[in-house]
Amino acid sequence: MLEVKNIHKKFGTNAVLKGVDFKVEKGSVIAVLGNSGSGKTTLLRCISFLEQADKGEITFDDFHKDITAVTRKEIRQLRMKMGFVFQGYNLFRNKTALDNVLEGLTIARKNSPEEAKKKAMEMLEKVGMADRANFYPDQLSGGQQQRVAIARALAMDPIVMLFDEPTSALDPEMVNEVLDVMVQLAHEGMTMMCVTHEMGFARKVADRVIFMDAGKIIEDCKKEEFFGDINHRAERTQHFLNKILQH
Repeated sequence: MLEVKNIHKKFGTNAVLKGVDFKVEKGSVIAVLGNSGSGKTTLLRCISFLEQADKGEITFDDFHKDITAVTRKEIRQLRMKMGFVFQGYNLFRNKTALDNVLEGLTIARKNSPEEAKKKAMEMLEKVGMADRANFYPDQLSGGQQQRVAIARALAMDPIVMLFDEPTSALDPEMVNEVLDVMVQLAHEGMTMMCVTHEMGFARKVADRVIFMDAGKIIEDCKKEEFFGDINHRAERTQHFLNKILQH
């Protein structure tokens, strides 16, 4: 479904990804955990071609290629199958919630205005935001804006959703309204890869946990193993879990 092999990425002399391999099966939910600076976000950005990896291979659906040789046209086609949700929402401030969702449908998908509006309203309904369709981002809470961002990504009918710390910019009381939407998507069988610091979400929803440290994948296992006997985990994983579990 989605597989990457030997992904490398440097920023200047700083090696951020050092030979990363992993596979995402259709319908699975993967939580990517790790300390700040471990390479989690860069990995998602390389998969979605928001950053250019220096080396590696990517297989996505029926597409397989050296990741450095993917053309702009191929990137556009691949991105049509991916939904990406950022920590900062990235909504157009001068457009309503509805218009933010419509944007991709009318421009990238070339839907008719009627089709696009019907689809956009369905997606806003799905994330519990239909009653705020005509509100501007500044009139919405952070949690509501993030739900609009999820609706916008879902409107493109992606086969995989990539989330980059979707709750990290939110006040604590707003976190659950976003996580609830993600839980619902997981139950519906959406393939998801989520960089997160929400251990509750990882424990409850993820099938697998990837733990990254210093640009490498240290653990890639079922969540039951990851959160099970801590003594069976790598030393750096133990250190991370001990720190998290103390809070």
